[in-house]
Amino acid sequence: MAPTDETAQVDQQTSPFGTTPPTSPPGGDAPGQGARMPRWLPRTMVLALTLVALFQLGSWAFHQLIGLLINILIAFFLALAIEPAVSWMASYGMRRGLATFLVFFGLLIATAGFVTLLGSMLAGQIIKMIEGFPEYLDSVINWINSSFHTHVRRVDVRDSLVHSDWLRKYVQNSATGVLDVSAQVLGGLFKLLTITLFSFYFAADGPRLRRALCSVLPPARQAEVLRAWEIAVDKTGGYLYSRGLMALISGIAHYILLQALGVPYAPVLAVWVGLVSQFIPTIGTYLAGALPMLIAFTIDPWYALWVLIFVVVYQQFENYVLQPKLTAKTVDIHPAVAFGSVIAGTALLGAVGALIAIPAVATLQAFLGAYVKRYDVTDDPRVHGHRTRRSSSFRTRLRELLGL
Repeated sequence: MAPTDETAQVDQQTSPFGTTPPTSPPGGDAPGQGARMPRWLPRTMVLALTLVALFQLGSWAFHQLIGLLINILIAFFLALAIEPAVSWMASYGMRRGLATFLVFFGLLIATAGFVTLLGSMLAGQIIKMIEGFPEYLDSVINWINSSFHTHVRRVDVRDSLVHSDWLRKYVQNSATGVLDVSAQVLGGLFKLLTITLFSFYFAADGPRLRRALCSVLPPARQAEVLRAWEIAVDKTGGYLYSRGLMALISGIAHYILLQALGVPYAPVLAVWVGLVSQFIPTIGTYLAGALPMLIAFTIDPWYALWVLIFVVVYQQFENYVLQPKLTAKTVDIHPAVAFGSVIAGTALLGAVGALIAIPAVATLQAFLGAYVKRYDVTDDPRVHGHRTRRSSSFRTRLRELLGL
């Protein structure tokens, strides 16, 4: 039979080796066009780049606003601290705005009076030191001449100081640093004003703020938020109470010392030591002890040494004996937890973290304590730290080993 057209086409497509070559894909695409990019890959890349950009933008915004956030945090705890006084005045029919204003006005008057009294005292002592500086210099020169058999004169010391290079450089640096100090002072005043305004709004509009928070939560969550707010107010007030009590004890102790040494302005210096050492964390102790030492030095240098020794000894007593007990009773947390929270707060937020760490941890501990289920502890001697005695069994086994 003659081959048909179909069989001829099959024979032409058949390989000379008896195998059939692979057929090309339909559509006539070239060999390199089969592996296309998946449709989801461009969208995924765009989404990943968008998330990275948003993260970078959020990180930049957070670093730019970290100062404002810290100020708001300080203002919130300050509002919690004055909340009991404002609520007490509002319970007698006074408007919360007026009550908050009166509380802040009282604090302002007390602070201004203390600063004015302290400033006048400090200015008087500085003038006294400047007037008595030649006598101190003569006494120092006489001691040097008698101890080292030298012939130093006041005129030589004055000429060497006036014509010294370090004094010239110090004056130049002081002149250039006036602007930096002024900028820091203005920045501090602006920060203080920001904290005062936010704390005033938080205290005056406390019920409205709580109502706004509870309006976006279900009823069960609303009760938890209100309870957490109440716990925060109690713990912050307890913390300030403990700080005030320690400031009172510190002031009385330092007043007795300064009065015994005959240092002038002993009551003001005692109040200074008590307040600064307790309400300025980390460096408050050094600032508090420096001023009494300076005033005591104008009376007698040995008095300054006695003040330094007393400040160091009392600080150790306060850190290891007084503060843990008072803090544990008023804020109801373990002394080790209080100490660790201060260290953690300092590492995270610096001086601000050290100041608010204890009330924050106390609030968190009290709030979580309501949700932790507790059980009765078994009556076991090991719970009270008494180990079970196994001396008789040990002696019995020892005799068995020795064959006795």
